Amino acid sequence: MKDSVLKKSGIPLAIVCAAIVAAVVMISAKKPPEQVPVEIPAFLVDAKEVSSESISFVVESQGNVVPKHQTSLSAQVSGQVVSLSDNFVVGGTFNKGDVLAVLEQEDYKTDVKLAEAELAQAQAALQEEIARGKVAEQEYRSVRNSTPPELGLRKPQLAKEQANVKAAEAKLERAKRNLERTNIKAPYNGIVVERNIDLGQFVAMGTPIGMIYSTDTAEVRLPITDGDLRFIDIANQFSDGGEVTLQAIAGGIKRTWTGRLVRTEGILDTGSRVVFAVVEVEKPYQLIENRDAPLRFGQFVEAQITSGKKEALIALPRNILRLDNTVLTVNENREIEIVPVDVTRTTAEEVYIDGGLREGALVVTSAVPNPYNGMKVRLPGDEVELAEEATSDRGKDTNEIGSDSAKSSKGDN
Repeated sequence: MKDSVLKKSGIPLAIVCAAIVAAVVMISAKKPPEQVPVEIPAFLVDAKEVSSESISFVVESQGNVVPKHQTSLSAQVSGQVVSLSDNFVVGGTFNKGDVLAVLEQEDYKTDVKLAEAELAQAQAALQEEIARGKVAEQEYRSVRNSTPPELGLRKPQLAKEQANVKAAEAKLERAKRNLERTNIKAPYNGIVVERNIDLGQFVAMGTPIGMIYSTDTAEVRLPITDGDLRFIDIANQFSDGGEVTLQAIAGGIKRTWTGRLVRTEGILDTGSRVVFAVVEVEKPYQLIENRDAPLRFGQFVEAQITSGKKEALIALPRNILRLDNTVLTVNENREIEIVPVDVTRTTAEEVYIDGGLREGALVVTSAVPNPYNGMKVRLPGDEVELAEEATSDRGKDTNEIGSDSAKSSKGDN
């Protein structure tokens, strides 16, 4: 019975041992899993091919409208103000030659009459002296056959009377001028800015009577930086009358006027380090072609000067330029190259490059974190090629597995 019990208890133990041995054999016979190295794909970037193009810049500036001529009128003679023009008020407009004010004229008319009388006396004395000279010459020749001397012909006396006539004529001309000056006339078409006299007021010679501005031509002084001067062909634009667009809000509406670039002031401002260009606008207070509002003096305007010359430059979005004036490019090996460039001009949207980039270079347009020279990258077009290679590799592996399975089945049979 004891042997029977041992046999019964040993059978399960033998089965367990056999299972352990079988498991060990199966585990040792199994091939280890194939280790495939993990490949990190290159960083994906966007890039575009660049090329130079002929670019004409627009230089922007701003300034105030001022008159080309502004005059402080003064009285050239003394007198009481007896008349004022209806247009001689602040804001009044007038034409060249209009009489703005009249001074008392009676004394000046009297001076003209006195000068005329003195001239008549001088002319009469001259005629009398001419007659005396002729008589003296006849008397001298009747006595002697020789040539009479100048004193005998009364030539000095004749010259004196001729000088008296000229002096009287000059005195009459001055009296007439002084009489004319009692009419204070406008020297040009303009507008009254200030009036300093009124009716009944006595003004002395040289007294300021008012301030006027010419409305024939307005000027706008535009500050131009040294960098922007490069893009303005000043000499040619002056000779060709380069047009400048002026814009401002007038009457609640944005309006546009056209001016002409005529000169620069030729001096670099020591404070702002700019040069002032001068733009002229003809007849600013008249409504002429394409102008539905006057351009008033004192108006602040924004100006756009179109460059008179073009340059071959590469234009890129502003965000592509890095702080150290470099850009990222992709070479033929799909590697990053950090290229320094020469920047001609930058705006809020674009940057213009005239050196450092070759024609046809691939410039990175997307953000690249921590770029460095030689960094491996890939372009959107490269993803298709990688996918095709991966598909080909997977197909190759599938074929190999199928072939092995077939061989195994054949061996079993």
